[in-house]
Amino acid sequence: MVILEVKNIKKSFGKTEVLKDISFSLEKGEVLAIIGSSGSGKTTLLRCLNFLENHDSGDIIVNGKLLSDGGEGDLKEEKLRENRLHFGLVFQQFNLFPQYTVLQNITLAPTLLKKGSAEEIEKNALKLIDKVDLNEKRDFYPHELSGGQQQRVAIARALALDPEILCFDEPTSALDPELTGEVLKVIRELKGSDNTMIIVTHEMNFAKNVADKIIFMADGIIEEMGTPEEIFNNPKSEKLKVFIEKAFSEK
Repeated sequence: MVILEVKNIKKSFGKTEVLKDISFSLEKGEVLAIIGSSGSGKTTLLRCLNFLENHDSGDIIVNGKLLSDGGEGDLKEEKLRENRLHFGLVFQQFNLFPQYTVLQNITLAPTLLKKGSAEEIEKNALKLIDKVDLNEKRDFYPHELSGGQQQRVAIARALALDPEILCFDEPTSALDPELTGEVLKVIRELKGSDNTMIIVTHEMNFAKNVADKIIFMADGIIEEMGTPEEIFNNPKSEKLKVFIEKAFSEK
């Protein structure tokens, strides 16, 4: 069952074309990894999908419902907020509220959006805290946590609104290498729980082992798309061959 259809998305900043006619689809429960060099358009694409950036033209369709055909500047803020609820986004820099505990960070948005009673919201949050292995930290504040722990809280917070598609923007780029593994482990464990995920990542081995489908972006286009086997073992594009060779030589 197709959960997400992206058709002919275009985005420019001034005279600079950042996204040039991007199209792909995603099945429910699939994990899509988006790879590519800095400046290829990966994060801009993710921000357009999450309605944090206005795309100029093209369709975003979730579960058969057209959310936008471009020009979000014309959409009312209420409609933008409604569209964003289809997606959960985990940022590079965690973006936790420093004045709130782990539990409060996770319950805040569901409480504001009245996603159940206070008891139901807290019960769900505690389940998510357990899922990301932070039971002993539920009453801690962000400054009392490691970067890896903060990112795990951010993942639980995104899951708390039960989004149809969970998105990650370079979820380990702000972490020391020893903390990267714990975050990737949580994301890996989310696969198979019927979670549909889009992950912009520079972790090639992670993309190779976890993704069902991989998009390689270069210069604002999808240069190549396929299974991990096709992308890593049989790349057709010369740009992809160079990218993979460089990525693995740096390990």
